Amino acid sequence: MTSALNFVTSIENKLLKLIEQQKHLREKTNEYQKEIQELKKIHEEHKKIIRQLEEKINTLRITKTIETKEGAVEAKVRITKLVREIDNCIGLLNT
Repeated sequence: MTSALNFVTSIENKLLKLIEQQKHLREKTNEYQKEIQELKKIHEEHKKIIRQLEEKINTLRITKTIETKEGAVEAKVRITKLVREIDNCIGLLNT
């Protein structure tokens, strides 16, 4: 009878340990999910900043090209390309 009682007590102790481990793992999982969400948010912000910087670079390139007389043809080509892109965007918005 004593060995059966010891066996049951041992199982109860192991079960309690497993329950505690499960609680701890759930808490860690929640922490990691929050961290992932924060990192995704930061990542999106960085992507937005990169896009803005790329646009500034393109604008600076066009400005610099226009400022130099040697790049007048290249500037016209870039401006034409930008106008086409704007026209395409307007066309997509109208559909």
